[in-house]
Amino acid sequence: MEILDLPIFLASGSPRRKQLLEAAGFTAVRQQAVPVEEIYPDDLTAAEVAPYLARLKMRASSSYLRDGEIALTADSIVVYKDQILGKPQDRDDARRTLSELSGEPHIVYSGVCLKREELEKTLVSATQVHFYPLSEREIDYYVDTYRPWDKAGSYGIQEWIGHCRVHSIQGSYNNVIGLPTALVYETLKRHFI
Repeated sequence: MEILDLPIFLASGSPRRKQLLEAAGFTAVRQQAVPVEEIYPDDLTAAEVAPYLARLKMRASSSYLRDGEIALTADSIVVYKDQILGKPQDRDDARRTLSELSGEPHIVYSGVCLKREELEKTLVSATQVHFYPLSEREIDYYVDTYRPWDKAGSYGIQEWIGHCRVHSIQGSYNNVIGLPTALVYETLKRHFI
């Protein structure tokens, strides 16, 4: 079996993750959101949270898996000054978050869990993102136009803010969107075929 023909069960409702897998050439992706309460122990470091949540989602997904499929679960978090920035609660929260990130670097961690039968691999990818300074008008424009309510850190790098206000990144661009596809591909190639 070729790697791009592997049957993947994406246990996520994220359209971005499905698009990334398809853009990476995977032809057999079945997607379904699996509900799970995203709670993690307080003693985890920021780098440990995303892989912990990916494993938590994997445990919740096992009953949805079909024979022969490789389950894929993922979680992404944004960390600024050792603080995890979740999805914004409302417009003011999104504005506040973007004001904090203005002109500053932050890290996006994605945890990914891959599993078929007894074989399970957990991955973590870290990407540093640095914004140019954002004006109040730019923040208002972005929040009101793109309404980033479902995005950790209150932004999507594939949107206007990424095109015009990201100064630089170190690491995987796709990781910031939500799935480090090169790392997923390499892990599948090494361990699952």
